[in-house]
Amino acid sequence: MNVLITGNLGYVGPGLVRELREHHPEARLAGYDIGYFAKYITSPSVSPDIFLNVQHYGDVRQFPEHLLEGVDVVVSLAAISNDPIGNKFEEVTLDVNYQANVNIARMAKRQGVRKFIFASSCSVYGSAEDAARTESSALDPLTAYARSKVYSEEALEALASEDFQVTCLRFATACGMSERLRLDLVLNDFVAGALTAGKITILSDGSPWRPLINVLDMARAIRWACERSVETGGTFLTVNTGSNDWNYQIKDLALATQKLLPQVAVAINKDALPDKRSYRVDFSRFELLAPGHQPLFGLKETVKGLIDGLQSIAFTDADYHQSGLIRLNVINELLTRKEMNSNLSLRV
Repeated sequence: MNVLITGNLGYVGPGLVRELREHHPEARLAGYDIGYFAKYITSPSVSPDIFLNVQHYGDVRQFPEHLLEGVDVVVSLAAISNDPIGNKFEEVTLDVNYQANVNIARMAKRQGVRKFIFASSCSVYGSAEDAARTESSALDPLTAYARSKVYSEEALEALASEDFQVTCLRFATACGMSERLRLDLVLNDFVAGALTAGKITILSDGSPWRPLINVLDMARAIRWACERSVETGGTFLTVNTGSNDWNYQIKDLALATQKLLPQVAVAINKDALPDKRSYRVDFSRFELLAPGHQPLFGLKETVKGLIDGLQSIAFTDADYHQSGLIRLNVINELLTRKEMNSNLSLRV
């Protein structure tokens, strides 16, 4: 199997590369990434990229088609991947997450790639307080990031065929330890704050619902998509990817962290305005289609993994909200140093 992963030098990539290498040791694994976050390694061990056969550097908006020659599977992780960046750079978010993504898919189909796996998001459901959302539920994307996922899914469906199998994995909110950790994700932020400041501050009233998934379980789901046959889900599949056990209110995440770190204080902003981004998701279809690739990590195990992982790198930065582990900070720093243009392309 010959796999090319775009955006592999981010949060999800290290675990995915290890997962594929472990289960497909003969595979040729190639990465393609602009490298914004490549140096932010959060591991005491070897580089997480040693399991790749080759690493290509570049902007997905100028992706060279020849890299797809002989590729069997493309995994599309490359994205402007959080709301603060998307809100500040809305047009760029749509260019990278949607236009470039679909353009690579078109090239992949031309080059005879058999499978295209797209990392979509449950954020497409937006505000959904009444009932858990299924794949057939109405979509309500509230941000540029969420809209980019909807547009991509629609365009990819038009490309799918017997010779070009497309899987759109609508992932729950990512969490858990990674060798390129992000601390601008809700559970990761709570654990980092608990360890470094002895407190967890919830900016909302704690009531919004979020489905979550451990980043390592995301890797297992992507491997399933790489391996799945047309008989399992058809030539085009959109599937909520997570677990029904992982629908939590934000305050539950803080309290679960406090259970493992009982000395930590939890502060909830009871006067906060309602957060419209609140939704529960039904993952029954994923459970039916991929019974052997269901999430292995629960909330307690994920919090413990974050605690152990951060302690293993002697993480003590109480000012981490100003660090490179917050993605927007990296973008702002590159802009300030004039190493990046206003469209988030690197100067060369």
